[in-house]
Amino acid sequence: MKTKNSGWLLPCVLMALPGLSYGVELGTGTEFTGYVRSGVGGSVEGGTQSCFQLPGAQSKYRLGNECEQYIELDLRHDLATLDDGSVLSVEGMAQLYNEYGHTPKFTGDYGFARMNQMYAEWSKVPALNGGSLWAGRRFYKRNDIHISDFYYWNQSATGAGIEDFELGGLKYSYAFSRKDSYFQEAYINRHDFNVAGFQVNPGGELELGLSYIDKPDSRDANSGWAVTAQHKQADFLGGGNTFALQYGKGPGTGLGYTGDVGLDRDNTSYRLVEFFDFQATPRIGGQLQLVYQKDKRPEGDDQNWLSVGGRASYAFTEQFKLVGELGRDQVEASDGTRKLTKFTIAPTWSPAGPGFWERPEFRLYYTYASWNQAAQRAASELVAGSALSDTGAFGNARHGSNFGAQVEYWWK
Repeated sequence: MKTKNSGWLLPCVLMALPGLSYGVELGTGTEFTGYVRSGVGGSVEGGTQSCFQLPGAQSKYRLGNECEQYIELDLRHDLATLDDGSVLSVEGMAQLYNEYGHTPKFTGDYGFARMNQMYAEWSKVPALNGGSLWAGRRFYKRNDIHISDFYYWNQSATGAGIEDFELGGLKYSYAFSRKDSYFQEAYINRHDFNVAGFQVNPGGELELGLSYIDKPDSRDANSGWAVTAQHKQADFLGGGNTFALQYGKGPGTGLGYTGDVGLDRDNTSYRLVEFFDFQATPRIGGQLQLVYQKDKRPEGDDQNWLSVGGRASYAFTEQFKLVGELGRDQVEASDGTRKLTKFTIAPTWSPAGPGFWERPEFRLYYTYASWNQAAQRAASELVAGSALSDTGAFGNARHGSNFGAQVEYWWK
């Protein structure tokens, strides 16, 4: 139960523990960060914009292909600073989502409003060589590709852990959690171990991770595991490069998430991730990606997913950019090979400057996509009414176009 004075409870308890300094400096640091993506879009066939995503692909190329209003508002406050330099903090984040074409109530069938982060952290702890202790619901060790919004290695969850305990030049982390997200219905125990800081080459760093999912008490459930190795290279061809390999068995086939606990160890998945960020000149920047995932399922639902694409921007002036994005997804499944190609062109006003990552961006966009018969057949069966289905905005056609305006902004 919360009270008006609940914010003082954790510092008072810690002050009473043996070995801790009793001198406490009340924290005054408050940090407000956030993200906003909003706009309006339509189809050339009339009606609200309908976005293009291939059935079986875990992501889609984002530019001119997002069909929702989305907001994250984050507030972090330092409660106290102890004499040893460690800091007690709390953090909370509100998340709001609403689909295009519906009143922005952020609730009901077409939207939601929820707290996707609420946790406490004790950071810069000398006994952990600068590491931290945390508990609650938080974004934790999220690794993503920006242009497709693909979180390929994401350990966010509700739980507790030790983060970045430094020893021998390496940083060790452990997290125990029970729920990946609000959309995971069952509570399933998961253990995540990470070791980072391997300096394997000049400017290059390797991180290793292991996820273990406990076998739930429910009938016909299984345990599983996944491993990830990720290499980040700084100062590579004017930018940075990330390469990751992932492999999982059973529920570990979620590869960074808790997968289906009904899958046994004969079910496996592996994934290769490669993406490159570049700012070749002050006016030319972008991101390229390649993802390949192979899912082996003894029951006959084998699937291979390949995604190749990129986004580039060229700034004509200090505040005006032309941004283009081209992406290709292909899924080999038992019902055939599904294919989708999507292209977007977006004149963009960028008041913060000409760089690829500068925000806010105010965009006008035109998006064109084409797909094959296997993609349409799968969409009609699995996601009826979606853009690729024969009951969607484009009917029996296997191509379509959208247009609109959008603002994207993040601040720290």
